[in-house]
Parts: sequence; C-alpha cells; structure tokens
Amino acid sequence: MKRLLSIALFAAGSALAQSYPARPVTFIVPFAPGGGTDITARTVGAKLQQLWGQPVVVENRGGAGGVIGADVVAKAKPDGYTLLIANVGITSINPALYAKLPYDAEKAFAPISLICELPFVLMASPKLPANSVQELIAYARANPEKVTYASSGQGGSPHLTAELFQLLTGTKMTHVPYKGGGPAMIDLMAGHVDILFASVLEGSGNIKSGKLKGLAVTHAKRNVALPDVPTISEAGVKGGESGSWIALLAPSGTASSVIQKISKDVEEAVNTSDVREKLIGQGAVPQASTPKELQALIDKDLARYGKIIRDKGLKAE
Repeated sequence: MKRLLSIALFAAGSALAQSYPARPVTFIVPFAPGGGTDITARTVGAKLQQLWGQPVVVENRGGAGGVIGADVVAKAKPDGYTLLIANVGITSINPALYAKLPYDAEKAFAPISLICELPFVLMASPKLPANSVQELIAYARANPEKVTYASSGQGGSPHLTAELFQLLTGTKMTHVPYKGGGPAMIDLMAGHVDILFASVLEGSGNIKSGKLKGLAVTHAKRNVALPDVPTISEAGVKGGESGSWIALLAPSGTASSVIQKISKDVEEAVNTSDVREKLIGQGAVPQASTPKELQALIDKDLARYGKIIRDKGLKAE
C-alpha cells in the first residue's frame, strides 16, 4: 500500500512539474526598485518568461532589511507561483542580526538556485596614504582605530566584510555607517572616510575614473570590470572572500519536482549569452547552482557572518 502511495505521489509530482508554470509567476524582490537585486530579478525573469511562455511579474516589497518581502513569500502558498529573490542578507545575516523575525528562518524557505555572485571591491579615498592592501594593513596597525571605514548600514554585508577583514588582518578601524551605499560613496570620494567595501557595480566607475583607489576585489577570481585590481587573496589576505549573491527561493513545502524544474530552468536562463552579458555588465558573476549547493552556501555564510555578529554584539538598526 505504501509503495502504491509513493508511486502515486511521484507521478503526481512529475505531472505537476511538467505542467509548471500554468499561469503567471511572481518574483518578490524584498528591496526597492533599481538596485542590483531588482535588476537581476528582472533580467532573469524576462528570460524565464520566454522559456515558460507565462508572465513573470516582479513585485517590490522593500523594508526592514528585506524582512517584509521575505515574510510575504514565507506565508505564500507553496505552489511555485510566488518566489523570493533573495540575497546573502536575507538568508545568512538577518537570522543572526534580528532578535526576532516574523517567520522561522530555518524552515520558511526551500532553496532553488543561485543566480549570481556579487563580489565587493575594497576602495580607498585618494587622501589615504595607503595604495595597496598591505600598505593599508601596515597603516591601520600603526594607527589603531584611526582608519575609518564606511558602510551602507549597520549589519549589512559590506559592514560584515569590513569586520571580517579586520579579524583576518589584526587591524582595528572605526566604523562609520550610512543610510545606503550612495552617501557612503560620496563621503569616501570627498575624503571624509578612508575606505569602503561595496559592490563592483557601485565602485568600478569611480575607480576607473581615478576618483577612488581600488585595492582588492573580494572574490576568488579577478573581475572583468576591474582586471587590474588584485583579488583579496592575491593581496595577501587569505580567507577574505566575501560579498553578496542573489538566489531564488520558494516557500517551504513546495513540491520537490517543481523546485528541480525551476532550478534547471534558472540554470538555462543564467547561461544564455544575453543574460550573462547583462549580469557581467553589472559587475556580477553569473552562477547557477543546484538546490543542495545553494543550501550549503547559505549555511556557510550564516555560520561565518553569524559568528561576527555575535562576537561584535551587532544588532539591527
């Protein structure tokens, strides 16, 4: 009897996946329009719309560091028609940063696929005497807490990347949080703060124009947008790879067959030349994954960033 039931459930799941999607799919972006997460959602969504022959609607539900939008998906029907475009903050920072979330972060979502990685670049003000990572480390060690580092906000991935950098290099610097990456970048160029970790997308133009000094990219490989800037490992900081990434999640309880189909379709979409070119143009590294690989990435970053948040006693603003 159990065997017959298993066969019936498997057949039902396979049929569901084959017919998916039979109506429009909604991508919830838990941030405001125009940012990297939103642009990525619309780029991949447009390609999936072509593959599926069904509309992919991108809906922005910003607020509370992504918690509001994530909660919408956590409480959505687990049928594959309401999905979450998430970044590292949603899955691997917020659960440690917020004392309480409106959903169970460990059980609310099912991983589908990574879409791209968003490496950061370590930038320095032209006024800072250091012109390389090693010079920055030497200067910071000689002048404890004198070097100021900006961030887009308390507890965000740029802030935690700077905290990781300090742990790995034995330096102590002073945090200057801003309400967003834009104001932080302006003050960096004006010399009001010394360094900033931000996405390659945000920083490459100012580095190429000479307004800022690019010291290292926090990725395993050099970025095509900044080919002359060394990786953080090449610059002598082992284990300093950091940054953000963008992925697709479903509400927990979504049929495995549907998740596997979406995952394969995302891989196909991300690997098409036009989508790759657009993502690379944003400073992203196109990178699809299996659900299992994405879960491993989430767990790895949660452990790493969670330790920093606990050790530093960081709380959400």
